[in-house]
Amino acid sequence: MTDPDLSLAVIPLMKGVVYRDTHERAWQQLTQLQPQVRDYVDVLGLQVVIDEAEGYAYLRQRPADEDDAEQLPRLIPRRSLSLHVSLLLALLRKKLAEFDAQGGGTRLVLTRAQIAEMIRVFMPATSNEARLIDKIDEHINKVTDLGFLRQVKGTAQGGEQALEVRRILKAFVDGQWLADLNAKLSDYAGLLAGEEDPE
Repeated sequence: MTDPDLSLAVIPLMKGVVYRDTHERAWQQLTQLQPQVRDYVDVLGLQVVIDEAEGYAYLRQRPADEDDAEQLPRLIPRRSLSLHVSLLLALLRKKLAEFDAQGGGTRLVLTRAQIAEMIRVFMPATSNEARLIDKIDEHINKVTDLGFLRQVKGTAQGGEQALEVRRILKAFVDGQWLADLNAKLSDYAGLLAGEEDPE
C-alpha cells in the first residue's frame, strides 16, 4: 500500500467524478484522506461528496452563505440542459431505479437502440427518420459527455453499441424528482406534441 498523498486524491476530483472501479489509486487515496481532502477543497468553496456504497466521489460548489458579503467566484459551472437531455436523464434514472428494485446486478447496461427507444416517444413527430435518429444520437452523446453514460468495451448482441448507466446519476436526479416523474412525463409529452418540426 502506498503512503497517502493528498495531491493524488484531489487532482482527479478537480478533473471530474472519481469512480472506485476505474480510478482505483485515486479512490484509495481519497478514502484514506477524507478529512484532509474536505479541508483542502473547502478553502476553494467546494464540498466533496463521497458515496462509498455506490463507489463514486465528486466535487460540488458549497452553498452560498447569505451572510457572506464576499462570496467566492463559482469554480464549478452550472450547466443548462436542453429539455430532451433532461428528459433522457430522468428516463435513465427511472430505468436505474427499476433495475435496482429487481436486484439483478450492479451494472445497468443498455444498447444505444434501447436508449433511443426510451426517448423516441417524447420526440416531435417527423417524416424525416434520419434526422430524428441524428437528434436522438446527439442527446445520447451529450449525456455520455456529461458522464452519466459510459461506453462498454465490445458490443452487445447483434453488434450494437452498449452503454453503462453510471450510478452517479442518482446524485443528480433525486428520489423526489423521480417520484414526480410520471406527472412530468405527461407535461413533457403535451409540450413536445406542440413543438413544430423545423425542416
